[in-house]
Amino acid sequence: MNSVNNTPALTPSLPAGITDDSVSMIGRQAIVNERREVFGYELFDRSTAVDAHTAASDAAMLFNALSYAGNEALVGRKLVFINCTHESLRGGHLELIHPDKVILEIPTLGEEASAAEIAAAIPLFEGLRQRGFRLAFDQNLLRRAYVNWLPMASFIKLDMLTFPLENAQALVKFARTHTTAQIVAEKVETQAQFEHMHELGVKLFQGFWFATPDLVHTRTVRPSQAIILQLINLVRNQSSTAEIEDLLKKDPTLSFNLLRFINSSGFGLSCEITSFRHAVMILGLKKLFRWAALLMTTSRTGGSAPAVGQTAVVRGRLMELLASELLPAEEADNAFVVGVFSLLDTILGIPMDQALNSIALPQPVVDALLHRTGVYAPFLDLVLACESGDEEAFARNSDALHLSNHQVNWAHLQALAWADTLSD
Repeated sequence: MNSVNNTPALTPSLPAGITDDSVSMIGRQAIVNERREVFGYELFDRSTAVDAHTAASDAAMLFNALSYAGNEALVGRKLVFINCTHESLRGGHLELIHPDKVILEIPTLGEEASAAEIAAAIPLFEGLRQRGFRLAFDQNLLRRAYVNWLPMASFIKLDMLTFPLENAQALVKFARTHTTAQIVAEKVETQAQFEHMHELGVKLFQGFWFATPDLVHTRTVRPSQAIILQLINLVRNQSSTAEIEDLLKKDPTLSFNLLRFINSSGFGLSCEITSFRHAVMILGLKKLFRWAALLMTTSRTGGSAPAVGQTAVVRGRLMELLASELLPAEEADNAFVVGVFSLLDTILGIPMDQALNSIALPQPVVDALLHRTGVYAPFLDLVLACESGDEEAFARNSDALHLSNHQVNWAHLQALAWADTLSD
């Protein structure tokens, strides 16, 4: 068994007085070369059952891996192999990572997949490759049905437990003839398997014979959802770097999460970032917004589920879209804030008036949230009617705003799709 050495962590130490509020389990197994030097690590989500593997769990696992805070680096500066669903490949969370550092392991489709379904995946793969991602597939890629996927492969993993050793030569030869992919022999459990694959020219290996998977308990220290919402508000308003930096300075958990994320191997920087201002400038407003939204949807505060944060984001976007039909741009931005903050009492587990005491908001926003009065109240009432399915309330509130059913329903679909791009 090969011992695995990790490079020292480049993330900051846990702030004084801050304790873990959630723990996730990530399995990690080394992929080594023929000299048993670590080439990369495959990461597995051990917090989720295998049959519960979803786009959302893919995003959460990658986010937790990149936000890892421990005594040693989770992967150091090595490559990371991440198992993906086809749905998660479309997720906005992939915009947050450096494509040179992450290999996306993609399953083939089921045996019942049609030729049209197989072909339909190619544009997605091509788009990922154009962005710089490398794709890995298992030996099912070598089946006749997937001939058009072959040029997409940077790695092909041959599972040593799925075929007799005497068949290895034919598989390796076919892969080398029809692809430019590097071959990885995985689930190598004996010296005979290693020596045979090595004689065939295979350079990369993974399995119990080299290293058993580690189970890493990652600390996902999350800031309060109130402070995350403040950050989202600043970004939405395209606030200055100085204003955003000021907020980061006020909350150690928020700044801690940002610094350890931007210094993670997945982000791909060559030097450590210690300045909040520098971190904001490097990330940019678009990526900062996606990071904050994903942080909110994976955070648990006051007993509320991450889904509450997702609902709040949908409300904000829907209110913004509806208000933009009738109000100036600045007021539409405030409508977004009303929607996002409309669940603040649920998120924090305290009455709305108490929740708003610590946040400076425009008075019309406060009026809508506390008293359901003012210019934004009708939009909030309409959004709540959309959620509840109350057709009478829907008709009454949409008529009051002179918005058609088509306008509202289309905006709702857009809001749901937009929110999915943030967390999937």
